[in-house]
Amino acid sequence: MVKTTFFNTTNKPDFKERESIINFLFDNLQEYGDPKSDIDKCIDYALKEAASFGGFILVAYLKNEIVGVVVVNQTGMKDYIPENILVYIATHKNHRGEGIGKLLMKKTIDLAKGSIALHVEPDNPARFLYEKVGFSSKYIEMRLKK
Repeated sequence: MVKTTFFNTTNKPDFKERESIINFLFDNLQEYGDPKSDIDKCIDYALKEAASFGGFILVAYLKNEIVGVVVVNQTGMKDYIPENILVYIATHKNHRGEGIGKLLMKKTIDLAKGSIALHVEPDNPARFLYEKVGFSSKYIEMRLKK
């Protein structure tokens, strides 16, 4: 049975748990992931350990092993920009298709105060899960990197 743990600014993971979350995301996001330093920074924002509006982390466990993680950052905005951005969601590569991602998405939607945005690559198979739980594509994102 999958169990979840909720972390935020008042219930923070200890050092070992945080490292496990970072390593899990790095290993399981695969080609859609970021360097560990970026994941760590995102967690800093979610836990308000850096100047931010906060957010939360949701971790799914099966037999005391991490099988899924979500990291949400609050944007501090409303209406024209959603209040939350789902930055990372991953399920363990050996447990995909077991409903863990869907469970995490539903819990994330319930826990988040306000609307949620996320970025997904067009060829990412997780896109279909996001659409099933109610996400829609409103914009094409464009970026200018300096």
